[in-house]
Amino acid sequence: MSSPTPQPAFVGIVVADMAASVAFYHAIGLDVPEGAETEPHVNIPFGPLVLALDTEDTIRSFDPHFTPPKEAGRVAIAFDCGTPAGVDATFADLTGAGYHGERAPFDAFWGQRYATVLDPDGVGVDLFGWLPQ
Repeated sequence: MSSPTPQPAFVGIVVADMAASVAFYHAIGLDVPEGAETEPHVNIPFGPLVLALDTEDTIRSFDPHFTPPKEAGRVAIAFDCGTPAGVDATFADLTGAGYHGERAPFDAFWGQRYATVLDPDGVGVDLFGWLPQ
């Protein structure tokens, strides 16, 4: 008898400041639970998955040797903005709200309008919309 195939369930991010991270993911349009900014662990609906945010102290509660990474960039989250104009509008909204625009919208060779904004912990959040064929 073989084991069942593991299924994706969540994407987890360790955050330095829960309130700042909750504000960012709310600004991008996720349905953040009421009162999440004061919690040590938050589950946010993320399509068929969950985006799980945990404070550094939460991680240290079961891994006392946890040290936050010095550099971000090993994980990226992508949001389909529906259209190229949706990419431009979402990027403008987020950068206008003070979030760091890492890569301004551009037409990528793979057929998408693409941009990247960094969340408060430096996680790359990609925005894309398919270019007309």
